[in-house]
Amino acid sequence: MRRPTGPSLVAPAESERADAARNRQLLLEAATRLIDRHGASAVTMDAVAKEAGVGKGTVFRRFGNRSGLMIALLDHSESQLQQAFLSGPAPLGPGAPGEKVDPLDRLIAYGRARLTTAAAHLDILLEAEEGGPQRFRHPTRIVSVIHTRTLLQAMGFHGNLELMCIAVLAPLDPPAIYHLHHHDHMPFDQIADQWESLVRSLQPMKG
Repeated sequence: MRRPTGPSLVAPAESERADAARNRQLLLEAATRLIDRHGASAVTMDAVAKEAGVGKGTVFRRFGNRSGLMIALLDHSESQLQQAFLSGPAPLGPGAPGEKVDPLDRLIAYGRARLTTAAAHLDILLEAEEGGPQRFRHPTRIVSVIHTRTLLQAMGFHGNLELMCIAVLAPLDPPAIYHLHHHDHMPFDQIADQWESLVRSLQPMKG
């Protein structure tokens, strides 16, 4: 018997994967809009389904529950940021091959981007925040420390830079941002400006 040939052998699976990716993106964008308008507390499975114009079952099938949706939102946001600073245009990214970018400019761009991302998802990040020493071993933080250390080294700092990395990144942690914004009443732009001033004041030791 002759075996069937042609694109019909693979098209359904590929189409299903493409549809699943589009649905995931649609739902994440809907959840992001809800956060922008009403905060993380407004992100319920019902609300996301209504915002996206799909049935609630679609949201549950894609993310399982609200915690799964929140994790997916953070992963999506973090993935976009990492792609930008690892391979995107300057000053946040390394720029085009052969392009010279000041590491200080890259560090400042990274800090501002990190703060903007954290501010946009602050409620979710605070919900997901882990206390104790383990927070320093979270994969996202490890990547952030490695990137910060690399830029500090390019700026001329040497030796063990772990303490400096912690000091530079501390104001960008969600609890710190929350405290500065809600208790000290600092707008996010002011937090970013003061953080930039702090970083620009750092000078590697001569000799």
